[in-house]
Amino acid sequence: MRTRPYRAAETAAAALLLLLSAACGSRLPESDFERSATPAAQTIRVGVIASATSPVGGAVFTGPRDGAQAYFDRLNARGGIDGRRVEVRLCDDGGSGVGNNTCVHRLLDGDEENNVVALVATTALDYAGADRVSHARVPDIGGQPIGAAYDTWPHLYGIYGSLAPRDGTPGWDGKLYGGTEVYRYFEREHGARTAAVVSYNQSASAAYARLVERGLKAEGYDVVSEQVDFALPDFRAVAADLKARGADLVFDALDIHGNARLCRAMDEVGAKVTAKVTNVQNWTSTVPEDYKDSPGCRNALWATGSSRNFDDTSGTSVAAVREFRDATKGLKTHSQWQLEGWAAAMWFTDAARSCAAADGVTRACVDDFMAHSEGYDADGLLIPVRSERLAEPPRTRRTCLSVARWQDGRGWVTQGDLDRTCFDVPQLAYTP
Repeated sequence: MRTRPYRAAETAAAALLLLLSAACGSRLPESDFERSATPAAQTIRVGVIASATSPVGGAVFTGPRDGAQAYFDRLNARGGIDGRRVEVRLCDDGGSGVGNNTCVHRLLDGDEENNVVALVATTALDYAGADRVSHARVPDIGGQPIGAAYDTWPHLYGIYGSLAPRDGTPGWDGKLYGGTEVYRYFEREHGARTAAVVSYNQSASAAYARLVERGLKAEGYDVVSEQVDFALPDFRAVAADLKARGADLVFDALDIHGNARLCRAMDEVGAKVTAKVTNVQNWTSTVPEDYKDSPGCRNALWATGSSRNFDDTSGTSVAAVREFRDATKGLKTHSQWQLEGWAAAMWFTDAARSCAAADGVTRACVDDFMAHSEGYDADGLLIPVRSERLAEPPRTRRTCLSVARWQDGRGWVTQGDLDRTCFDVPQLAYTP
């Protein structure tokens, strides 16, 4: 079976680190559980919660929303689901727990005519309303795991799946587990043996750096730890040390601004590495602008994830990637998160079509489909998703990943195909 590594941890850490650049739900009546959230009208309503305005900026958490909206727009243009149009109800929670609870209440607790049948592609900086969604038995489909909600509550199905019990406690007794395949990949495929991890002297940054260092050491790397002052970072000194220590890889626990400054410093001192590794949140088409002052480091950027490269539109690409790009050609930028939002909307649509052919598109029917959609891959866009509830955490797993490298003039070029880049790796515990 193929599963994911620290993807949730990477995303959660990225959210916490982005914050550095900026200075309980109630249980619903049982009667609400049994009724359909979609009346006998010609629409099927879904909710999309995104922290579109938040302390970290307006465009940071909107990728999945935009991808899902594009999918539903195309779906409606082609006749919808069983002749019924999908109505997307957007809610911006402002990146706060209070705002998130307000969005959840607005989408779930109105009159029957206006309730949504499911949430899709949730991307919330603070998913404070997750327990309320779960208690209402509303399926949340394909959300981004910014935090531990998708490893805590039933009826929530993150885009990367989960093996945790999801009984109200994160993971297994508060611990989540992830694999080391990213580090194994660079050792096996590129001979990397020395890896640097750069962080701020700030708790969230330092904690994530320690997690990365654990994984690297488990794979036998020589690890170079570099820490800079958050207020007055000396990236040039770090870059000089990376050059002197002969680092093959650079991982970081920095915000986007810090990454750009680190890359510029690496170019200035001539520090060349096999890969400057980033995560799925930064797998975007804005690389030329974000790293405009560091062409050398820019062309050493690599990204790893659990979905097929959004930029791979060559003849070898799956048709689903080409369809995504065609449907989103009007967007100014593209990103891996947009593609994953598109996949989340596809997942809901497949569930709703199954229900429409049976007893109707209800919350209960959609949730039942989700609970049994083992190995879902969104027409090849995703590593097959697992949403089991294991009593004990796995010690080892066969895990797969998607790998791409940035090249000027070509964009993100696929390096490791998610169907074949797989490793048997240990699963290491971490606290979310």
